[in-house]
Amino acid sequence: MAQSAAGAARPGKRAVSMAMHIHSAFSEGTASMDAHLQQATDLGVDVIWWTDHDFRMQAHGYRQAVRFEGLSEPESGRSWTWNKILEGKPDLAVGTFINEPHSPDEPGKALRLQAQTSATAWGAMLYEGIAWNSTYTTSLAATVLELDVLAENLGPDAELLVRVLSSYRPATAGRRAGRYTLEYRIGQGTGRWTENNGLLGVVGLAVAPGTWQRLRLDLESDVAAIWPDIVAADSGIHRLRVGVRSRNGALASGVVDRLRFLRTRRDGDESVVLQDEMMREYADRYPAVRQFHGTEISLVRHLNAFGGNFTLPDYGDAPPNKVTTVAAAMAMVDFVHANNGLVAFNHPLEDAPSGPELARLLIETNALGADMIEVGCKEDFGESVFGYDAAARNAVFVTATGVSDDHGGSDWVQQKQRWITSVWADSTDEGDLFAALRGGRAWFWDPQYWRGQLDILVRGTVPMGGVLVTPAAQAPVTISVTDLPDGAAVHLVTGEVDHAGLADPAPATASRRIEFDRQEERAHLVIPTRTSCYLRVEIRNADGEVIGFSNPVWILKDEPRNGIPTERRGSYGWAR
Repeated sequence: MAQSAAGAARPGKRAVSMAMHIHSAFSEGTASMDAHLQQATDLGVDVIWWTDHDFRMQAHGYRQAVRFEGLSEPESGRSWTWNKILEGKPDLAVGTFINEPHSPDEPGKALRLQAQTSATAWGAMLYEGIAWNSTYTTSLAATVLELDVLAENLGPDAELLVRVLSSYRPATAGRRAGRYTLEYRIGQGTGRWTENNGLLGVVGLAVAPGTWQRLRLDLESDVAAIWPDIVAADSGIHRLRVGVRSRNGALASGVVDRLRFLRTRRDGDESVVLQDEMMREYADRYPAVRQFHGTEISLVRHLNAFGGNFTLPDYGDAPPNKVTTVAAAMAMVDFVHANNGLVAFNHPLEDAPSGPELARLLIETNALGADMIEVGCKEDFGESVFGYDAAARNAVFVTATGVSDDHGGSDWVQQKQRWITSVWADSTDEGDLFAALRGGRAWFWDPQYWRGQLDILVRGTVPMGGVLVTPAAQAPVTISVTDLPDGAAVHLVTGEVDHAGLADPAPATASRRIEFDRQEERAHLVIPTRTSCYLRVEIRNADGEVIGFSNPVWILKDEPRNGIPTERRGSYGWAR
């Protein structure tokens, strides 16, 4: 979707569209990188920043062992429960935690699984593992599951099951779009094959009856063998189920014990290298979409780190618990900046749950020191805008972005949360995108209703995001909007900049619909500037909903007490 500017920007600038908060198989949802890249390609989005949760990429504090001691089995104070699921119509479906027999290498109990189904169709009983905060859900890359099994009565009509519900993928190689599942069937059959129109991959494993055997299930290798056309590492362990199934009246019976998650390539930045390998492979498949490293720093108030000398935080031996103090978040902002990255303050109402509370936080902390803030996100839009406008009133220069925070990857346009951010930049190179984001040359938009471009230019040289210090009593302003939908309107929001601080942590704004020349795709205004102010633009659809949101331009009488960032001062990087 990168296009030349429509005249407001200087020659050479392009509108570059970006998905700035995207989760793949490393996170707790069902998305794959493959699915997101297909969505970006279909929508014409130029850039994806991968922002999987940092601790999930590293599997930090993740579950390592399940000993089958009961339906509930905490580890290091973090819960694990088994949830029973029936499929088909088994006549008998019983799971019993027993003292004997158990694995010779695992003292304590084991789980006996028994099912019997008189029908010719399979009936099954499965137990789904539910870990605290989804702390086994991540990419299955470089992961082996070990499971000790004792076959009591298994055969062609009686099998034990280990099922991994994996990631959503777009249609490919004759298979429809959908979620993939990897299933191990333990009994007498062997081999690998697919069912369910190719979305279910099956591995048959033969085991001898009456003796404990250790299965080593190499998930990535089996995915690669079953579906050689996909990037196997880009597959998640979204849900894990262990069970038994029967048909034709057979009694299926077996005992399972000693489940282990053996993960490699997770220490330090090894998972970043792993992700980079996938990005390189996908670059050939989706050449129109630039990909960059990012992460959602998740054990403080959530922050997205972007690019630079990209590295993940080192949490040491600390448990994977979120520390919500402001100091912890600001320290993490400093960490990212020390590595030459940019930082976004994510879904900021999560820990400041109202507009006034968010306003106080942004004013007190200069927006945590972050470069960006997710104004368009999963939280209440009006409350987020309230906090942002209050900060703008106090000359807190932080770039507003809009995101989807998508964990599913199935449909970027129809989902409830679907913002895309665009910037005016020289190219899709990281340095040019950073310059645009630091300078506030950004707007965000709702792809379901509008996919145009938006810009503001003050006095012919000061662009959206910029700060102009001038004694002039008025300023000419040009607002450019392309492809305005029928029934949509352009609204100008103006706000005082009086540094009211915590004495009045609220916006001081006025909004009005402006006359807009749809043929020229511009509006020309003269704004009174006798006192310091800022202005920004909203695009509203026929129902009055915001479908486009610009960053402000500040027009000030005096230098602000905290200074002006270089990239925002006047016409920096814009007019030459």
